[in-house]
Amino acid sequence: MFKRWLRPTTMAAMVALAPLAAMAQETPKQGGDIVVTYKDDITTLDPAIGYDWVNWSMIKSLYSRLMDYEPGTPNLVPSLAESFTVSPDGLTYTFKLRKGVKFSNGREVVASDVKYSIERAVNPKTQGPGAGFFGAIKGFDDETGGKTETLSGIETPDDGTVIFHLSRPDATFLHVLAINFASVVPKEAVDAAGGDFGKKPVGSGTFVLKDWTIGQQLVFERNKDYFVKDMPHIDSFKVEVGQEPLVALLRLQKGEVDIAGDGIPPAKFLEIKNSADGPQMIVDGEQLHTGYITLNTKVKPFDNVKVRQAVNMAINKERVTRILNGRATPANQPLPPLIPGYDKSFTGYAYDVAKAKALLAEAGFPDGFETVLYSTNTDPQPRIAQAIQQDLAAIGVKAEIRALAQANVISAGGTEGEAPMIWSGGMAWIADFPDPSNFYGPILGCAGAVQGGWNWSWYCNADLDKRAVAADSMSDPAKSAERTAAWGKIFTDIMTDAPWVPVINERRVVAKSLRMGGADNIYIDPTRVINYDAIYVKQ
Repeated sequence: MFKRWLRPTTMAAMVALAPLAAMAQETPKQGGDIVVTYKDDITTLDPAIGYDWVNWSMIKSLYSRLMDYEPGTPNLVPSLAESFTVSPDGLTYTFKLRKGVKFSNGREVVASDVKYSIERAVNPKTQGPGAGFFGAIKGFDDETGGKTETLSGIETPDDGTVIFHLSRPDATFLHVLAINFASVVPKEAVDAAGGDFGKKPVGSGTFVLKDWTIGQQLVFERNKDYFVKDMPHIDSFKVEVGQEPLVALLRLQKGEVDIAGDGIPPAKFLEIKNSADGPQMIVDGEQLHTGYITLNTKVKPFDNVKVRQAVNMAINKERVTRILNGRATPANQPLPPLIPGYDKSFTGYAYDVAKAKALLAEAGFPDGFETVLYSTNTDPQPRIAQAIQQDLAAIGVKAEIRALAQANVISAGGTEGEAPMIWSGGMAWIADFPDPSNFYGPILGCAGAVQGGWNWSWYCNADLDKRAVAADSMSDPAKSAERTAAWGKIFTDIMTDAPWVPVINERRVVAKSLRMGGADNIYIDPTRVINYDAIYVKQ
């Protein structure tokens, strides 16, 4: 039973991650420090709240969870848990905790900390975007409905045992316990922080936060008490924020930076790729990603399905791939090609300006309308937003571009009625875990259409939600093909309502310094993180 539940979700997921996650060909060296850059600052290191491209990797490094992934693979392994069992009906999960694991405040981690942390992530008062992941736990509806602040389905009979009782089987539950929202935190530290825990994090992860100068840098040092021997490999990593990607790349070439977190700007990609050092600097591979435009179904005129369908027909996706130097392919559905359930026969909405205009006229907008398109302000996203703006102008839609810092775009998307359209580039969806359900719940399901959520189209289809629950209730591996087919139909049916314009499936490209050697010491996990735990410097 144990091995059955630890199998990778699909071979496709393994193939997708392989180019960016080659296992080390040599024994990792211990020691060393690295410098990472990002253009945007972060707002929080609270695992119940943080959910963006930049902070996700840092949060993963500060905290531990019951489950985790082998570095650079989709293979689940116990982490804070020493072992676990699953009942034959898939409704009861029993975890035995490792003994002696300590928070960075010196206190030992116990079962009640696990219970508290997940209840905190689900509690509406936390205003975190990850509550929906835990929807299968008994008592979820009562807590999210405000009737209680606890989950009746989490039992802690002693300090070393956590038992989860589910209201339905959930094929993704072990993956859920490996994502950042399931990170374990001490209640006393959260209470002491007085609402500022995101700036004063306390966890049991591989690193501890030593310094945070807002708008400048964050410094993380190795947790000497971490419970896994010889992990992490590096002594510290520093994240410098406010760095334009072009400047970061120049500094990387000079050896002042080790990882350019925003990647290689498209304008410089071919130059770097064709340089003598290019093969040593570029880590390039496919990822479980879809970039899309959200169409806010609660904002006029996007409450009209014909308008949303017309916009789908208006976007020239091939032009976007050219802006990215071919590091992407056009998308026609929410799922990326390497996720189970992707429908190869589905064609979606063809690029057709004439049909788009005709459909707008049918919807009552023969002369178009005015709207606002949000985008992050890191290159190439404003240029892609401008291409989208030009496409919309061709059908009479005048879109004002608001290019903002990532945190501001995320805030606008998670505020009901604020953002009519968002180009998701730079924040576009990469799987939290390699399973089709992850492309529904947080970003297209009713649970994500809440204040602070990531369903920026505010699309909620109760019938599809029921079908999604039914698909995830097929937890028996013998039903995997049936489950995959069910999920695939959900995503193609969504496109009839057109709450998104799926635009591209983009490759993940990371630039690293020469002193870090070959690609085998850079780990990108299925949870879209640079895994600092496993990185080492070739000394």
